[in-house]
Amino acid sequence: MRRPAGIRLAPGILLIVAASLQAQISPGPLSLAHASLEGVTKCANCHDFGAGTKRFRCLECHLEIKQRLDTHTGFHTRAVKPLPGEADCARCHMEHNGQSFALTRLDRRHFDHVAQTGFALEGKHLGQKCESCHNAKNLPSEARSVIKVKDPARSFLGLRRDCAGCHKDIHAGQLGAACSNCHNQDSWSQAPGFNHARTPFQLTGLHQSVACAKCHLPQRQASAEKQLLFKGLSFSGCQSCHNDPHRGGFKDAKVRGGCETCHTTAGWKSNRPASGFDHANTKFPLTGAHAAKACAQCHKDSDFHRPIPHDKCGDCHQDVHSGQFTARPQGSDCASCHNDISFKPPLFNRETHRTAAFPLTAMHERVACAACHKAEGKATVWETRLLQCAGCHQDVHAGQFEAAPWTNQCSLCHNQSGFDRNSFSVERHAMTRFALKGRHEKVSCESCHKVLNPAPGFLAKVSTPARQFRFPSRACNTCHADPHRQGQKVAACENCHTEASWTSSLPFDHKTTRFPLTGRHVRVNCNQCHNPVSPGGSAIAKLAPAFSSTPTLCSGCHKDPHGGQFRKGQGRPDAPEEECSNCHTTSGWGGADFDHEKTRYPLDRAHMNVPCAKCHKNALGAERDSSARIRMFRGTAMECVSCH
Repeated sequence: MRRPAGIRLAPGILLIVAASLQAQISPGPLSLAHASLEGVTKCANCHDFGAGTKRFRCLECHLEIKQRLDTHTGFHTRAVKPLPGEADCARCHMEHNGQSFALTRLDRRHFDHVAQTGFALEGKHLGQKCESCHNAKNLPSEARSVIKVKDPARSFLGLRRDCAGCHKDIHAGQLGAACSNCHNQDSWSQAPGFNHARTPFQLTGLHQSVACAKCHLPQRQASAEKQLLFKGLSFSGCQSCHNDPHRGGFKDAKVRGGCETCHTTAGWKSNRPASGFDHANTKFPLTGAHAAKACAQCHKDSDFHRPIPHDKCGDCHQDVHSGQFTARPQGSDCASCHNDISFKPPLFNRETHRTAAFPLTAMHERVACAACHKAEGKATVWETRLLQCAGCHQDVHAGQFEAAPWTNQCSLCHNQSGFDRNSFSVERHAMTRFALKGRHEKVSCESCHKVLNPAPGFLAKVSTPARQFRFPSRACNTCHADPHRQGQKVAACENCHTEASWTSSLPFDHKTTRFPLTGRHVRVNCNQCHNPVSPGGSAIAKLAPAFSSTPTLCSGCHKDPHGGQFRKGQGRPDAPEEECSNCHTTSGWGGADFDHEKTRYPLDRAHMNVPCAKCHKNALGAERDSSARIRMFRGTAMECVSCH
């Protein structure tokens, strides 16, 4: 409705009208980012109300987006649809929804970086968080001035696409800005795109395995952080990088030129003499294996002006024999056994060994050198101590022949044909302290020299059981068992026996014993008294008579015919008996010489002629044998009425 002419509205009415119009025009409050544009009078800042197509004025304010759309770079180039009037901005950024509404929508999980930005994330970039690249530190100053977001850390705009936009150029611009010419996103330390062969200095030999920083390090570096040099390096000669180890030794030498005259990049010690250098013109011509050696093996400090001693092999080579040949007439001259073609095999062979101090014969001819000449530490033993058998062989006799006269001379009994074939005969046994006689001559060695296992005392050192050759005594009981069971009272066997036979004994004088033989005893056989009693039941004990245990009293051999009447101490069956010799002699048992006067019943004249049996009657023996009748002496009645 039109207002009539001449009518003026009050100010209050204008405010009411303006508020009513705003409520009708604005679809809602603006976002927090655009809150400063709130109000009807500021709508034209974003909206163009001119004639024609309705349009927005977003790009007039957001120049950072316009610049990317004009250059066809970045996310918006792919996201914005070319609609007239910039109307497509509202498809993603919707306004008039209040200050709490987010204008930017970003789905990080499903965001395709290469499809939506044109910058592919590869290699190490794939695992990075968005903020690792999109942060205020990486924004260039020209981008910060146009980005509308007050906090640059919240913006995803403004990053450069070249590597230097985020990374420091450690080459300091020496190789240009196109890092991708040499590197990729997998690793910075590797440069797969770089080929040193396309440079003026091609890498060969050991140079191919040298780290870049070894060569591209400046000679002088003022700053603490060393900057590698990739341009301006001098490589006119080897000494541009390497020191001269020869200390100028070749400046005035006949061999001139660079290091490559004698060396290659395959290795410093893998050198080769120059074509114009002939070692034969020196005091030491190179022959044999010497010709193939590298110069540095002799010229240790690479000073070729310093003379090298070379008169003897020992001037350069270590004596692997540890001075074992210095005492020989020819000294340690290696040429007597070796030549310069090869140290092994030596010229000293088995034929030469025949003329040496130890000729090889018999079984020694088949033994390998290393079996005798064994290594001790780093040196092989060749010295003369091996001339003794014990130098190689174990003493199976465990030192029994160390003393004189044998002194471990194995050759006195053995030879090189075989250890088991010894030359020690019965005749030679006579030279020892125990000559073999009689039956001993026919006994085998092993019968006396038995294997001692377990070995006592001095035999405990050997690994195999040794036979005994040294004996503590030469007495018979050292080898033979005592069949007479003498115990500690061992008499010399040779007093009664000979080596011809054990059973044949020498004449024996019984008068030398405690029991001289008299009367009837002289005709008695030895075994009748020395009865071979066998308490142990062994075969030897049954055949061998006993001597030390033979009794000397009559009661020890003879049965008591008196039924124990003459025991000392009546009433004691275990009491010892009186000696029979008190009444009898060895001439015969019947003729007893008894003095009745010493009894309690002396005989008078009438009784003296009475036979003994008249008074001493036979009766049954009560003590010893109840079935036998014995003559009673003790207990005979002394009253007259007993007999008369």
